[in-house]
Amino acid sequence: MVPVAALAAGAAIILSGCSAGQVSQTADQVAAINGNTADAGTISLRNVHIVYPGSGPHTNTAGGQAALALSIINTGETVTDELTGVTTDLGTVKITPSDGDKIEIAPSETIVVSTPAAGAETDTTGETIDTAAGETKPATIEITGLTQNITPGLTYNVSFDFKENGTVQVEVPVDAGIESPRHESELSQSTTGSGGGH
Repeated sequence: MVPVAALAAGAAIILSGCSAGQVSQTADQVAAINGNTADAGTISLRNVHIVYPGSGPHTNTAGGQAALALSIINTGETVTDELTGVTTDLGTVKITPSDGDKIEIAPSETIVVSTPAAGAETDTTGETIDTAAGETKPATIEITGLTQNITPGLTYNVSFDFKENGTVQVEVPVDAGIESPRHESELSQSTTGSGGGH
């Protein structure tokens, strides 16, 4: 009985050692979104990206226009904040506010900034969503007079200035668009090229 118990204990050690030092594949999973994320105090920016050019005025080419899309979340419980400006080397930023001459984010409010042309990519229609009242108001952020072509696959530095929570810089990627076909050869390479696990 002693040799059998020793063999069983040895097998358990060997099998548990197979995954020692490994990181769970689901430990660092993030949401499958197009954009980047950033935080400034009680303000959270989510899915920040430059919209893939559609049939509208946003061409993403030098001299033209581009649109930013993102969600702005005020996680605070008492203080309303205000987006006072957005700056980038890509061009001049034009903010079309959700209300009056500024974009305000009330406590526990989420503002979704987008464009109608970005609906397919962002699942929004350029609306501000007031989670408390259920009201919607338009809000857009456009970059005009682009100093260069904007290319999918690259990121561009954009600064967001908030009255209460200061400035946060984001490396903003470009949405690849709704049509990004994958070929069978790419699929077979991605599955056959990976090594076997334990």
